Amino acid sequence: GLVVGACVSIKPPGGGGGGGPCRPRRVPGPPPPRAGPPPPPPGCRNTFGPTTIRRMKWIATILAAVSVATSTFAAEQKLNVLFIVCDDLRPELGCYGNEMVKSPNIDALAKRSVQFDRAYCQLALCNPSRSSFLSGRRPETLRVFDLKTFLRDKNPDLTTLPELFKKNGYAALSFGKIFHTGNGNHEDDQSWSEKAWKPKREPSTQPKHEAEEPGNEDPNATELPYEAPDLDDNVMVDGQTANAVIDALAKNKDKPFFIGCGSHKPHMPFVAPRKYWDMYDGNAIKLAPFQQTPKGAPDFASNNASELRRYWGVPKKGPIPEDLQRNLIHSYFACVTFVDTQLGRVMDALDKNGLRDKTIVVLIGDHGYQLGEHGTWNKRTNWEIATRVPLLISMPGSASNGQKCEALVELVDLYPTLAAACGLTLPDKLEGYDIGSLLKDPNAKWNHASFTVYQKQVKNFGLALGRAMRTDQYRFIEWAVKGNDKKVYELYDETNDPQETVNLADDPTKKALVDELTQELHAGWKGTLEQ
Repeated sequence: GLVVGACVSIKPPGGGGGGGPCRPRRVPGPPPPRAGPPPPPPGCRNTFGPTTIRRMKWIATILAAVSVATSTFAAEQKLNVLFIVCDDLRPELGCYGNEMVKSPNIDALAKRSVQFDRAYCQLALCNPSRSSFLSGRRPETLRVFDLKTFLRDKNPDLTTLPELFKKNGYAALSFGKIFHTGNGNHEDDQSWSEKAWKPKREPSTQPKHEAEEPGNEDPNATELPYEAPDLDDNVMVDGQTANAVIDALAKNKDKPFFIGCGSHKPHMPFVAPRKYWDMYDGNAIKLAPFQQTPKGAPDFASNNASELRRYWGVPKKGPIPEDLQRNLIHSYFACVTFVDTQLGRVMDALDKNGLRDKTIVVLIGDHGYQLGEHGTWNKRTNWEIATRVPLLISMPGSASNGQKCEALVELVDLYPTLAAACGLTLPDKLEGYDIGSLLKDPNAKWNHASFTVYQKQVKNFGLALGRAMRTDQYRFIEWAVKGNDKKVYELYDETNDPQETVNLADDPTKKALVDELTQELHAGWKGTLEQ
């Protein structure tokens, strides 16, 4: 409780010593009565005498002092935010049910968090996804659909999530990959309190392969898609990032902060120190069970594994050989464990500096990822596996920590949720929901769908925008080209066909359902679900 006398020294009217050491003490009573005006005649309304007025002023002074002290106390109790973003991390973790993947530190965080089992990105590609959740707006509104478009080029006046914290007196600091800065894009300096920290390049240990070597089909490919070099963690980019975040936590432990901690792995190429590769038995790794385009789906719905096929030794077309698939998944798992180890060090530093009880910790993947599902790899589709992400939110002292939530939520919801949790005034035009009610009660009623888009050039169709909606049971996708009346639909029953093997959109018995879902899709994120 707040002890007023410990922080405020008041000199009462009529005498008594003020000032002196600030310690709890009894506040003197009112001075003895003295002569004053006669009492009012019977029947008249009472009036305040000088003594009463002095007492009231004294009480008002004390209340004002208490208000100042309380405000100062509240300011000192600002919640920090540690915002962890893992590049290309799908929910392939122990806490999400994969018993093979070794992720003890993320699993431990999950036990101190609400784990969202059905969280989705807004576009399965690094830059558009990050631009969306860092601005609280959707890709269609931002007009950011590719890797090269800088967020502020088309949206110069928006306030990003870290920028909002910076404006409210927080140290907003970036370490590793938070904004997408490759492919001709660059850092958003306006968002941070100081220049974003950048790591040194990691040493390359794999030999340069020649394009004419046997087994290679791409004349421009000289780099393997995976590697397990014998290197120390600290020379790797994500090891360096963890070190920098650990230093920042110690440096900023006595002031409010928003720290972005971005890992580059498990993004391709899948490179982690050999000790992490050695933790897995490659022969025990299972391949994706369904490796075809869904029956009845348009061919352009797939990405044809275009990102993977740019690497040395990967076929330019056709199936990916099973032995290569197994090595790719093996190295992806190794990268996950490597990242998990670095995040464990960061969590230890949070505890060492006494920050766990006053820091909100968020962990996300920026989008989902395909590891052979539907016969393709990487991201860049509207299917479930490419859009579903891990999402952990640890609120200090919450009774809900350790629980799982099945509600459909989106990464765009993070902006209003974190701002509200820290008592910040939300800017206008945010396009997500505050999921604070789910953090308090993971089983609370929630009737919103999740929405994802993907834009691509389609032969004989045009620049098509695929708009996907995930309801409790279905994934519904509409592909359309502006100015063209033609529409192409996909419909998957996620309850009865979780691998999305069959597109039901053209099934005559599903016409009423398609019409209903089309209406809900067009109503957009502000609509509610009937399912």
